[in-house]
Amino acid sequence: MTTEEYRKKSPLRVFLHYFGNHKRLFAVDITCAVLIALIDLAFPLVTRKSLYDLLPNGKYQVFFALMATAMVFYVLRSVLNYIVCYFGHTFGIRVEADIRADLFRHMQELSYDFYDANRTGQLMSRLTSDLFELTELAHHGPEDLLTSAVTIIGALIVMATIRWELALVVGILIPVFIVVIMAMRSNMSRVSVAVKQKTGHINTEIESSLSGIRTAKAFGNEDVEVARFDAANKVYRTSKRSFYRAMGLFSSSMELFLTSMNVVVIAVGGYMILKGRLDYRDLITFSLYIATFVSPMRKLSTFSELFANGFAGLNRFMEIMRREPTIRDCPEAKELGDVRGEIRVDHVSFAYDGDLAVLHDVSLEVQPGETIAIVGPSGGGKSTLCQLIPRFYDVTGGSITIDGVDVRNIRQKSLHKTIGIVQQEVFLFADTILENIRYGRPDATDEEVIQAAKRAEIYEDIQAMPHGFETYVGERGTLLSGGQKQRVAIARIFLMDPAILILDEATSALDSVTEAKIQRAFDRLSQGRTTLIIAHRLSTIRGASRIVSISDGYITEVGTHQELLQKGGVYADLYNTQNALALEDLK
Repeated sequence: MTTEEYRKKSPLRVFLHYFGNHKRLFAVDITCAVLIALIDLAFPLVTRKSLYDLLPNGKYQVFFALMATAMVFYVLRSVLNYIVCYFGHTFGIRVEADIRADLFRHMQELSYDFYDANRTGQLMSRLTSDLFELTELAHHGPEDLLTSAVTIIGALIVMATIRWELALVVGILIPVFIVVIMAMRSNMSRVSVAVKQKTGHINTEIESSLSGIRTAKAFGNEDVEVARFDAANKVYRTSKRSFYRAMGLFSSSMELFLTSMNVVVIAVGGYMILKGRLDYRDLITFSLYIATFVSPMRKLSTFSELFANGFAGLNRFMEIMRREPTIRDCPEAKELGDVRGEIRVDHVSFAYDGDLAVLHDVSLEVQPGETIAIVGPSGGGKSTLCQLIPRFYDVTGGSITIDGVDVRNIRQKSLHKTIGIVQQEVFLFADTILENIRYGRPDATDEEVIQAAKRAEIYEDIQAMPHGFETYVGERGTLLSGGQKQRVAIARIFLMDPAILILDEATSALDSVTEAKIQRAFDRLSQGRTTLIIAHRLSTIRGASRIVSISDGYITEVGTHQELLQKGGVYADLYNTQNALALEDLK
């Protein structure tokens, strides 16, 4: 379904939509559940027949044959119950898996600003714990509603044929019970939503604490993390208490109804026997049917809890699915082909969330194959400008073109395949070195991965490891050094072989010797490619065609290294400051 369809359809319609891919499993589950309900309905009739006809008239052979038949049906019932349990839960898990898959795919489509505003732990909660109850709801929801309806309506019909006055008493009590259920369900649903929000909060705290465990240990702040976790856990525990209070009130009300209904039926039936309007055997039959009500009534109460929990998660699922990506391909968007690498930034302005201005009327032309260095103080807008080129964000003013085509008219996937980025903060997946490099081009052969590693000056390091390219890098690459992590990321770009390179402090974590090796590799890679280099260490960019200085969101200077030194402006100040610091370190 599209985002628009998620917006137009109710959560219930969306939920039922996911049943469509598993119709056969659902049909098997429901059919077996209905057969179980019919078997339960038949037993009181068999008992009544035995009490009225078979036993009083000495038809013991027929009686025992009927009991044997009943036993066979109860064996069948146990088989049907196994099918309902196994295939029903299988159906529920598949529905949950489909919903989770669609949610994850939609998250992949959402833009950078969505992840800027949402913490990882909250998103993990949406993908995991929020959807767990949907398995039970998908399995037990329709099944419990249908079987309860079949059992209750069927029993009422049978009881009405025996004595309609007593059936009427039961028929009046059941709607009262349903009204109580519906009234309490809304309260349980509201409390369940609060619980899920608190669950998302504690997941966020856990994710943050575990990700930063090394920092916590380095500062000796384990107690701080435990206190932070305890605070989040206490909030979660309090929200659970509210839910259990609502559930306890609901459960006690249900028990009161079930027990009082039996008392009412016996009392009314006894009065009718006293008046000679009812036979005691019919009252026994009525009591057996009241007993059969207990299971469907409990199922209805369980369904209310499942519905409250399941739809709380479903509503949080819908909240994300109804969210449109802020960056979308326009209908006329096209693929890039034979990219030359000409970049033109034309009077670009940009502000985060529309009010935090970062760039102001920035213009820059980059020729195909040219290497441009972008320098300036932290927070000046260097990285932001380079994030606008691959369209991670949309400009708020002006335009950016590649080979004369506005990036807003290029398919995002095509744009991202054209532009290779090595960022200052390297992210490696918890996998092998081989697969982390292959991420640059998933269909690359092992030999191509090896060649990329050699060009990134990481091959010898890998060979020295016990498992070579099959070495596990750890969570976010924690088992590698900072320089190794960056060189693995650089190897990805060699494998990707893009037309445009953006190097965002790509050598900042490397020692001088390794940096020199990588610099030579970058020089080879940048030949014939347009390259943008963001750098704080100015010694790494002297070979750039031009240097662009950005400060406070404005381009202040453009020129070669020598030209900017002669101007004596911002770049010269930065360069002289770094040289002075280097000399001070040598002293």
